[in-house]
Order: sequence, then structure tokens, then C-alpha cells
Amino acid sequence: MIGKDGGVFKAWEATVRRTHAVAKKRANSIFGLGTLSISNTDEEEHHIDDNEDIGNDTLEVYNEEKFLPNGDYYKGQWAENFPHGEGKYLWIDGCMYVGQWSKGKTKGKGRFSWPSGATYEGEFKSGFMDGVGTYTGCNGETYKGQWVMNLKHGHGFKSYVNGDWYEGDWRRGVQDGKGRYEWGDMSHYIGEWKNGTIWGKGSFFWPNGNNFEGFWEDGLPKGNGTYRWQDGSYYVGNFCKDGDDEDGEKGTLYPFDPSSDETHLDWDPQELYSELSIYSVCPGEKVLVLPSQKRLAVMKSTKGVDCAKPRRMSVDGRVSVSGDRMNLWDGGGSSHGGGGGGGDFDLTSGGSRTPPPTLGSDLDDESIGSRVDDANDALNQLQPLKAPKKAKRQGETICKGHKNFELMLNLQLGIRHSVARPAPTASLDLKPSAFDPKEKVWTRFPPEGSKYTPPHPSCDFKWKDYCPVVFRTLRKLFNVDPADYMLSICGNDALRELSSPGKSGSFFYLTNDDRYMIKTMKKAEVKVLIKMLPAYYNHFREHQNTLLTKYYGLHCVKLNGPIQKKVRFIIMGNLFCSEYITHRRYDLKGSSLGRTSDKLETEISETTILKDLDLNFIFLLQKTWFQEFCRQIDKDCELLEQEGIMDYSLLLGIHFKNISQDGDVIPLISLTPTSESENEGTPCTPVEYIDQLPSDPSSTLLGVNIPAKAERTVRRGDIETQLVGEPIEEFYDVQLTFGVIDILQDYDISKKLEHAYKSIQYDPTSISAVDPRQYSRRFRDFIFRIFIEETLET
Repeated sequence: MIGKDGGVFKAWEATVRRTHAVAKKRANSIFGLGTLSISNTDEEEHHIDDNEDIGNDTLEVYNEEKFLPNGDYYKGQWAENFPHGEGKYLWIDGCMYVGQWSKGKTKGKGRFSWPSGATYEGEFKSGFMDGVGTYTGCNGETYKGQWVMNLKHGHGFKSYVNGDWYEGDWRRGVQDGKGRYEWGDMSHYIGEWKNGTIWGKGSFFWPNGNNFEGFWEDGLPKGNGTYRWQDGSYYVGNFCKDGDDEDGEKGTLYPFDPSSDETHLDWDPQELYSELSIYSVCPGEKVLVLPSQKRLAVMKSTKGVDCAKPRRMSVDGRVSVSGDRMNLWDGGGSSHGGGGGGGDFDLTSGGSRTPPPTLGSDLDDESIGSRVDDANDALNQLQPLKAPKKAKRQGETICKGHKNFELMLNLQLGIRHSVARPAPTASLDLKPSAFDPKEKVWTRFPPEGSKYTPPHPSCDFKWKDYCPVVFRTLRKLFNVDPADYMLSICGNDALRELSSPGKSGSFFYLTNDDRYMIKTMKKAEVKVLIKMLPAYYNHFREHQNTLLTKYYGLHCVKLNGPIQKKVRFIIMGNLFCSEYITHRRYDLKGSSLGRTSDKLETEISETTILKDLDLNFIFLLQKTWFQEFCRQIDKDCELLEQEGIMDYSLLLGIHFKNISQDGDVIPLISLTPTSESENEGTPCTPVEYIDQLPSDPSSTLLGVNIPAKAERTVRRGDIETQLVGEPIEEFYDVQLTFGVIDILQDYDISKKLEHAYKSIQYDPTSISAVDPRQYSRRFRDFIFRIFIEETLET
């Protein structure tokens, strides 16, 4: 039992007294007794009238000085239960804000300082550094320019601690666009940048008068360029580091004076890379905590209206004290300056968001211990969210000498022949004969060529097209241009083979432009697809927004000779072919047995495929998107259930819109500080987004870069028993790409035996191999738990 005479309560009172004393002493030394003032602030222009409306109420604005229970200190203008006007707020960890407030948010002009000595002075919006401002780091570096949501975005000038400086365009915290970077020795680059790296067309100038003008990639010259000497001589060629491009280093030297002794005839283009090796772009200072991540600890005002009773336990396990009506809100970090933590959330069992107990309530020790354990479990899952590490381009290029080089040539020859074959314009209303399994065409490809096939360097093989009229019409239905399709698969660029086969034993190949994926198939899978092809075709005709995998062609290569080996291929769209980076990839089935990737957070890259129990988000879709999504999932699952298909997945890709230069995923503001009793938990998002995509379903296809909010979740206790975690009101601005894949597994005898065997050892509802009807029901139930409609009450 914890009462007022209990040891826990006395310890808490002692802690409050100590923090009050420390805060008051620090406040007197830092603030003094002078009046509030902000540099570069026009008091008349930004004066807030005492009768300004806040929400639907007219509130009185007055001056307050507050020593808060957690040790924080505030002095300035106040309205009801939050800073409003001009004021100074000092956190117990030493962070301080001096400036303008609006409804409890830093908004307008202000100055934020860190204990390290770093400062930001400029404009704020909704708690974010947003507008024009100057950041001065503790190491002396400065940035003066435009900001959007804590990120350098727009035009800006930055001077680095080593003497370098950059002036130009910024995007999402890094150099992106056009700009000039100058090193300490006055060497400088003027040109294009991409994602913080010299990339595009630009010129580099040395102090001795030499310069290079041309194209760059990943910080180094790549492609056509011109190197000029001070004496007027110049070299024009195609540049590539280490000569790893077959066209590299092919160029012409043009001496200014051929009769001169210095004609630079012995100059090697590789010397350019040696000259550039001493130049690198200086990394910026890392900011551990941002102003928008700071919480305010606010007590009930002596003049204001009674504030709402706090209803949550904070992330770090501290409970709000109802006796003093203290509440923690605003931002996503702790009041003691931790990183981008995770907002407030309820740690009680059952997932209901009920008020945590206050000190003095009747709780036994076992209950308290359970809450502490739950908090620890949650904290283990609530490390600051990081963007995954960059991944190399997927796949190994199939070049001459590769074991599957001839197979690739056979495939390309066959596709070119199939697509280019003359055929009458097909109506979308196909005859039943077009779907006949016997409707297939064999073509022989001898090395010396034939009347219908060209000579080629590969072996003698036969090529088969399954239901060619159907797939030709499907490509037309998918708006695929035949020339582009053929160029993607059969162009000069080789295919890429993924490093290892899938779980089914199939091999995957990617086209060089990443638009198409080619998968080897088993005979049983071919039979399933041919059987369901009529229903599949009609489904795509009726539902433009279907999420099912798009198939573009079904083929077979048969090698002539004693082996008579057959290799069957299906060509399908690559879901993740996009201009946006996919930061997280999930393969979701709605089952729990074995549905983890078994990878540490540090091992996850942009191409890692995670599974159901790795998912720690739910997704909020706008009403129009959510309604269309639910309707389409139902229609797609009905088709698969009717065709006896199971074991399919929702392949989901997440692109986080707001990532700092240090790789931290930046959350949206989790809670609104006003009207807590009515709008508790409502996401408060900035008015302006960077690169906001259209939200009208008619403007794009369902499943392709859909704007949404991702709310972070946590699991407690045995992770195997909780398929979907509990939301904690930490939101992220995301774009989602998703589709239903692996739709060619029917519930055959092998799957029935797998179900019977695993049901003896495990809970039958947790395993993947179940009959199509049960699978469809479970899959939809799971999907509709992780995708919800975004409402004002969400």
C-alpha cells in the first residue's frame, strides 16, 4: 500500500523539494530579475492581445513565475494552463527557450539554447525550428538560412568548424540542388548536389588555376568532362575512377602551345582523382535533442481554469501527480533532454487508455511491480527510431562467365520474339479459347538462326509462350508500352540475379531499371496460374485498384540436348520501383509462428524483408483512401478464396518523409496541449508538409505512394502472443506502397499435411498453412487491425 505516510511518497516529496531548490537557484542566476526581452523581436508587431481567442474560449493573458514539480522553471506570459505570449522556459537539464509562445507551442521569434552552448535564434512554428533562423553549434559552426520542421530546407549559408563553408540549396537537412562549397585552401566546387553529396553537373577550381568541369556521381567525376590547366591546355574525355567503366579514360588532350615543353602529354586522367582525394565535405554537428522534442511540465495555474486530470503514464515510467495537477506534454522526447523518444502512452494491461494511478491510491506492491516491468519492456522497444542503413543495389549483374548468362540470353531472345511478333489488335473481350491450357506456342532458336529467329551466341533451345493472347491483352490493360517493356528486359543492360533463392527455391531476377521482376516457377505453380487465369483477368478488368500482383507474361525455356532441362518464368511488376526510398519492407500474413526476421535493429537495411512480429506500427489512412482500401482487400481476398489460394502476403513498403541528417526519423507532434479532455490523443501536425502528395484516390492508383500517418506501437510480455502492438501516440508522416503477392499457392495435399503436423505442436490459428477460407478471414482481420481510418478522434 502507498499512502501519504509511505516511504515512496516521502521519497517523492524529498525529490520535489530538491528539484525546486535547484531550479530556483539556477533561475535566479540565469534569468535575474530583469524584464523579458528577445533580440530582433518587434514587441508591437508580435504583441498578443489579452483577449485573444484560444480555441472557443476567451482567455486572460497574465504574467506568471512558476517553479514546476519536476524542477523546470517558467517566467512570462500565461493563458489558462500554458505559456502564451512571451516567456522564458528553463528545463532541468539546462535547455532554455526565450521567445514567443502560442497556446503552449513555441511560435514566432525566439532563441533556444542547449547546455552544450549551442543556440538557435530565429523563427518557430508549432514547436519546430521553422522559417528563417541561425544555428550556432557548440564547436563554432553556424548555419543561417531557411528551416522546415527542424531541417535545413531552402537557401542557406553554413560555415564549418574546419573553415569550410557552403552556400546554396538545402533539402531535408542536407545539401541538395545548386550550391558552392569552399575549402580552407580556397579550392571550391560550384554546381549540383544530391542528398548531401556532389552529384550532377558542376565545376571544381584549384588555387593554382586548374579546374575541372563535367559530370559527378557520389562525390567524384563520372562521365563526360573537361580538365583545364592554368596555361590554357585542356583534356576532354570520359572520366571514371579506376577505369572501371569500359568507356573511361578515353579522351583527347589539346595543348595550348604544342611547341612548349609543358604539353601535359604524360598526364593521366586518374591523377584527377588523386588531386580530389584530399577534399571531402565536412560533416555537420550532431544535435541530440531538438526543440520540438522537449516536453513542458505544467502545473495548474493559480488564476486559470482547472486543467484536465492527467490520464497517462509517460514513456520513462513517471506518473503524473493529480494532487498538484502536473502534466507533461508537447513534443516527442523526455523533459530531461533525451533523443526523439516516443510520446505518452498507457502501460496498463488490456490496451485500454485508462488513467494511471496517482500517488496515494490503493495499490499493492505486486501491481506496482507489474507496471514497472511493463514500462521496462516498453522502453526496450522505444529506442529512438532510426532510418535503416543504406543498402547496395540489389542483385549480381549477370555478365559473361556467370552460370546463368546463357539462360539470360535465352530469356531475352524469347521475350523479344514474343513481344515483337505481329498480332491482330485484341479486344478486351477474350474468347474462352484464349485461356485454354493447350493455347501455347513453341519456337525453336538454333544458334545459326532460322526463318523466324535471329542468329545468337547461346545454345540451341526452344521457347514457349503460355496463353500469349491473354498476357498480351493484360499488358495492354496495364498500359504497358511494348517497346518500353522489351527495352527494359531485352536492352543492352544485363539482368541482375538476387543473391539467394526464395523460400520456395525459386530464383529472382531484376531488370536494370528495376521495373520488372522475373521469377522461376515450379510446374505446379504454372498449373495454378493457368487455372485461375480467367478469373484473374476478369478481376483486373473490373477493379482498376486491385492490389494483386500484376503478371505480364508466362514463358518456358527448354534446352535441347540430352538433358532437356525446362525452366519456367513469370514476369511481374516490381512493387518497390519508385523514385522514393523504401525505408522499411514488411511481408505480412497475419500469422505469428515463425513470423520474425531474427535480425537486430543495427542489421536492418533498406532491402531487409521484415515480418509480422517485426511490425511496430499501425497506419492511419484518409477516409477516401481507407474506404477504397477496405473495399479492395475484401474483393481481392474473395477472389483468392474462391480460387482455393492461401499463403499470400501483403508486401508493404514505408517511406518516412522526415529524416534528419543523422538518420533519426522525426516524429510529428503527438498531442495537442489544448482542450485535453475533449481532444486527447489527436495528432497535431504542421500545416505545411514537404513534398505532400495528392490525397485524391482518382489522382493515383491504390497502393502506390499513398500518404498516411504511421503510429508507433509496443508489445508487452510474450511477443509471440501479441500480433499487433498497442499504439503510443507517436506519429510519423509516411508514404506507403503495398500489394498482395505470392498468390499461386493452393491448398494442396502438401499444405494439408503441413497444417495437420503443425497443429499438433502449435496453436492452429498461429500457423500459416490453413484452408483458404480461414486464411482469408484471418488475413483480413489482421490487415484491418493495422490499417485504420484517420479521424479527429484517432
